[in-house]
Amino acid sequence: MIAIIDSGIANLRSVEKALLRLGAEAAVIDDPRRLRDAAGIILPGVGAFADGIAKLQSHGFIEPLRREIERGKPTLGICLGLHFLFSESEEFGLHKGLELIRGRVVRFRDDAPETDAARTRRKIPHMGWNRLRIERPAPILAGLPDEPYFYFVHSYYVVPTDPDVTAATTEYGTRFTSVIWRGNLFATQFHPEKSQGAGLTLLKNFAALAR
Repeated sequence: MIAIIDSGIANLRSVEKALLRLGAEAAVIDDPRRLRDAAGIILPGVGAFADGIAKLQSHGFIEPLRREIERGKPTLGICLGLHFLFSESEEFGLHKGLELIRGRVVRFRDDAPETDAARTRRKIPHMGWNRLRIERPAPILAGLPDEPYFYFVHSYYVVPTDPDVTAATTEYGTRFTSVIWRGNLFATQFHPEKSQGAGLTLLKNFAALAR
């Protein structure tokens, strides 16, 4: 069973429905003790970083989640779930994350210099379809076409201290990390559950790792 962490900060049912559509066994859980028996874990999230971390803490998920990741259990963070994995976020102040990946969460600059791929002022949040540039062949990206499109909704992005954890990047005024991969730990800035065929392929790949 793939455990989808319910901390009150995400559209959990769309993730669950996508996995069930793929034939994967999945369930939304609100009891952190169930992480121990799960074959894989998904950490979704939307909203503000500090509120999300506080809710994970109040629901008792932080230490059990760390423990299962350290044990090698396949884990996938989605959107704000990606941000939680990092050392700290500058969203509305400076807030400590889970520190599973060293680095910081920073805001897009709406006054960033233009590039060849960004000739006009960028709106924040970054919302809509955008493509990936695959930097490393992470298992969750297997079978995807070159530069696949995924659906994004975010105003902040991650800056890893170690660039080797970056599996894919995306251009939006600046080139930012949109997929990370380190061992059993994966995370995406975009929403695979909202990304049609490419998103289902990614979730299918993750489900295969969690068998």
